[in-house]
Amino acid sequence: MNYTLRQLKIFVAVVHHGSFSQAGQAIGLSQSAVSHSIKELENETGIRLLDRTTREVLLTEAGEQLARHLERLLEELNTALLDVRRYGLQRSGTVRVAASQTISAQLMPQCLAASQLHYPEIKVVLRDHPQHWVLQSIRNAEVDFGIVIGPLQGDDFESEAILHEPFLLLCRKDDELADLPVVPWSALNQRLLVLQDYASGSRMLIDCALQQQQVETEIVQEIGHPATLYPMVEAGIGISILPALALPLPEGKPLLVRRLVPEINRSLMLIRRKNRSLTPAAEAIWQEARRQAGLLAHQRQLAPSF
Repeated sequence: MNYTLRQLKIFVAVVHHGSFSQAGQAIGLSQSAVSHSIKELENETGIRLLDRTTREVLLTEAGEQLARHLERLLEELNTALLDVRRYGLQRSGTVRVAASQTISAQLMPQCLAASQLHYPEIKVVLRDHPQHWVLQSIRNAEVDFGIVIGPLQGDDFESEAILHEPFLLLCRKDDELADLPVVPWSALNQRLLVLQDYASGSRMLIDCALQQQQVETEIVQEIGHPATLYPMVEAGIGISILPALALPLPEGKPLLVRRLVPEINRSLMLIRRKNRSLTPAAEAIWQEARRQAGLLAHQRQLAPSF
């Protein structure tokens, strides 16, 4: 049968009001439109549902049977739609977010604090791991979404860039490069470098930047945690390249950062599984992470720290 929900609702309205004209007034249709809809419904069911006279409309036996079922079914349908609407407005539950260590240490504290303030009924669980683990946990649906370093290879994620930040030179204050207001990438040629290993989402981007700028260096140490870069450089083992999100530098250390030119950026990206919708709670935290990244970018424009 090719009947419509609209036809069924019009039929119930006629039953309630006992009149085509009164039913039409109640639902905003003309009497002729109501009559036409009832005829269409009767054609689809193959049986007469209403007996019409000049003064009244009476249900046939088939019409009475249909009316009994329809009132209950339409009420259940309306209740179900209201439940779905309430779910769409729901801002509670647990949201699991994965991010790399640098992102977790710098961006996520503000995001977690803002989420707790704006959405007290949402519990946000942060998992800070190397980027390859973050990507795998999203694929396996172990977390709702993640924040990683982009650009990404592959098409199994939906992603959104929320922050672009430059790579910076990290060196000792007594290094010859410290005297330059900005440092060309070419000045890194033949220098010893201390870099994060390939568990970091930035490492391949740094390798690519060095190759693009035709800079040859010697990687003397590859470390796992970004905080280890500082004592390595302080000890004179080598200079380093780090993203702006790794700032501020530890206080009281003979270290500084300089802009590298030409400026080469990395992107922070919100990612989730492709073709999978977020829960209302997860969507709220996704939007909060985007907002906090925007605030961070604005703060840097007002008071740059490098």
